[in-house]
Amino acid sequence: MNQTFPREPSGITWFVSRHSGAIEWAKCQGLAIVRWVGHLDPNSVAAEDTVIGTLPVNLAAEVCKRGARYLHLSIAVPAPWRGRELSVGDLLMLGASLEPYRIEHGTQGLRREPA
Repeated sequence: MNQTFPREPSGITWFVSRHSGAIEWAKCQGLAIVRWVGHLDPNSVAAEDTVIGTLPVNLAAEVCKRGARYLHLSIAVPAPWRGRELSVGDLLMLGASLEPYRIEHGTQGLRREPA
């Protein structure tokens, strides 16, 4: 379920994840998170906000379009580990980090090659 929150006077930091390992990792980092959500409604994000998570590219683009900052929780997950729930220890061992991204929706669609 998406939640809409009342605005606060200055930008806030969101952490978007349903994964307990990622949430615990963020808590270990000492980040000043104000909103912890499992799913993000981009309409709740303001220009001064920071959004942290592993958002699908279309949602990350919407966050950036609204003027907010997007930090991607980057993790180099080995192929055999993909699809499994990672613990905070796994994330620390894999060197999880936050990387800033500015994502824009492209105006060019796919073009067909001439026959």
